Amino acid sequence: MTMLTRRRLLQAGAGLVPAVALGARPAEAETAAIPTTGVVPSALAGFDSAMKTFITERNISCAQLAVAKGGKILLARGYGAYTKAGARVLVQPTSLFRIASLSKSLTGAALARLAQDGKVSLGAKVSTLLGLSTTADPRLANVTLWRLLQHTGGWNRDVTPDPLWNDTNIAAALDLSLPVGHADIMKYVTARKLDFDPGAKHVYSNYGYMLAGRVIEKVSGMSYESYIRQQLLSPVGISRMRLGRSLRSQAFSTEVPYESKYTRKSVVDGSGAVVPFPFGGFNMPNQDANGGWVASAVDMVKWGFVFDAPGVVLNKTSISRVFAKPETGVNSGGSWYGLGWHVRNNNVGTLNTWHNGSMPGTFSFLARVQNGVSYCAIFNRREEEGSPDFDVIDPILGKAISTVKTWPTTDLTARYF
Repeated sequence: MTMLTRRRLLQAGAGLVPAVALGARPAEAETAAIPTTGVVPSALAGFDSAMKTFITERNISCAQLAVAKGGKILLARGYGAYTKAGARVLVQPTSLFRIASLSKSLTGAALARLAQDGKVSLGAKVSTLLGLSTTADPRLANVTLWRLLQHTGGWNRDVTPDPLWNDTNIAAALDLSLPVGHADIMKYVTARKLDFDPGAKHVYSNYGYMLAGRVIEKVSGMSYESYIRQQLLSPVGISRMRLGRSLRSQAFSTEVPYESKYTRKSVVDGSGAVVPFPFGGFNMPNQDANGGWVASAVDMVKWGFVFDAPGVVLNKTSISRVFAKPETGVNSGGSWYGLGWHVRNNNVGTLNTWHNGSMPGTFSFLARVQNGVSYCAIFNRREEEGSPDFDVIDPILGKAISTVKTWPTTDLTARYF
């Protein structure tokens, strides 16, 4: 996934950057006109107001917000509406959205769980696990699961185009028809040199997480999706989440539509047809382990509870591995990348962990911050040329915490699960 203005996010961390001025605030009538569903306690009205302003400024048609504290879901909101089969449909707190790179926390946790169960070592070499040739670059033998998951594997999409978004060139190079699959992408990349020595530095890599998904399949003997749903999600009562599909016609019954002003030639067939970028301009099944899941904001907040304390999914050792510092250490902003999470120490002796997700038609943000507060916001469009910054959802929601005088105690979890 393309992580927009990611340097600022990495330097700042969840809720720790001053809010960015975006010009005049939308009129109260504009924000009041946004259709809404779900529950917003009066004590958390600051979150709701901030979301409505954000949505209005960016002309977002579908969005969600969930807020939790201490393992209780306290706010669950759907914003906006869309047309399906000629009928107007309101976005619900349980509507499905593509979550893009928030998917990486699932993949990281899956390998931590497989290590916990003695099925694999995080120090194992990926080339050995997957039978990848090291002929083109012997350094590939030094890529471990730790390095895949902490983005230190040796691939730099600023040097070599991201193979998860390079379908047409991969098909041409291998003399194949579209669509290409995981095996084709791996064959193409393995025949080329790495961009840097594994372990030398941190560079965000979707390809590394795609490989991690293949390791999950190899080690577990299950499909990637089945392993995640059966071993990670089902034990904590999350049943809606699943892998997304490429085309509008393939959308799930409660999935929102996605919006982008851009078009691309289809990569899901060889027709050469020009399609809306979110619907065939990239191949959703290929994105699985690095960005392929669909979920609701309440699903993602509940998923975050898995990392609060040892439980049925991860034990204490596994949680510590998920948030461990990489060999490259802490970056200049004081944060680091764990297994599918950005991480930093906060000012109360615990960790803030967060991630954003971005692909054409999607922007998402999930954070776990101090005092047991967590929140997730998801939108059906992302920042494009001419639109205001989307990454400011981080400080905006962080600032909303300060508007809460007394946190409510009514847990909404049973309403949505």
